[in-house]
Amino acid sequence: MIIAIASGKGGCGKTTVSLNLARVSSSSVQLVDCDVEEPNDHLFLKGRCQSQEKVTIPVPTVDESRCDGCGQCSRICQYHAIVCLVSKPLVFPELCHGCGGCVKVCPRKAIQETERKIGVVEVVKILPSDHITLIQGWLDVGVALATPLIRAVKARVQSGILAILDAPAGTSCPVIATVRGADYAVLVTEPTPFGLHDLSLAVDMVRALGVPFGVVVNRCGVGDDRILAFCRQQGIPILLEIPDDRRIAEAYSRGVLAVDLLPEYRNLFESLMERIRILCPIDR
Repeated sequence: MIIAIASGKGGCGKTTVSLNLARVSSSSVQLVDCDVEEPNDHLFLKGRCQSQEKVTIPVPTVDESRCDGCGQCSRICQYHAIVCLVSKPLVFPELCHGCGGCVKVCPRKAIQETERKIGVVEVVKILPSDHITLIQGWLDVGVALATPLIRAVKARVQSGILAILDAPAGTSCPVIATVRGADYAVLVTEPTPFGLHDLSLAVDMVRALGVPFGVVVNRCGVGDDRILAFCRQQGIPILLEIPDDRRIAEAYSRGVLAVDLLPEYRNLFESLMERIRILCPIDR
């Protein structure tokens, strides 16, 4: 089963939910940190790096001796990564998404591709709890191509083993790349006006992707019940309500998981895992 943990806004607690859910798993689990711009699951889990793989995308290079300046490459590129100035094409590698369209349409075969590094994927075995494997991506500084790196991170997920995907915040392309293909999505929110607004965006996103989902309400007690009313109106299952407990924040600030420190939260997250398995009875 692949479970994606997402939220419409940052700071709602999706990483907290991802980490604690992975910790209480009774079987082997792959925790996949897809927030490649700033992964932070590793701050709470110590382990041994088993592998590190460089991730690249193909970018065009132009053989000017063969180019006749027809401009077909420029016209097909939706990201303006290659443009024709007078009769000379100019390539902007930082804008290229590696689709290869320019190579295919060039009638003179003047365009070749070279590899551009965008980041790395690491696989870390967590110790001493060896049932958790952390898979994480690190986007290179200055690179604005999270989506292809997220695809590379997800490609390391092994079938037949539970995978929990910790998504970036929001509803943009990196989040869509993370949630797409999941068996179930958990949307983490908080009972505030901002939480409700951004939850509604996240609901639209997962529905458009066709992924079944439920909601976890974090920090219950700080706001009102509009989140609960929205979920009832929309027919969305409330999977878990996490109270606004200072002890969770204190543990988090020390890099300690709530389920390791507070037994009552281990029971809560075990019940969350069981609820997900009931709502999405997939074993793969």
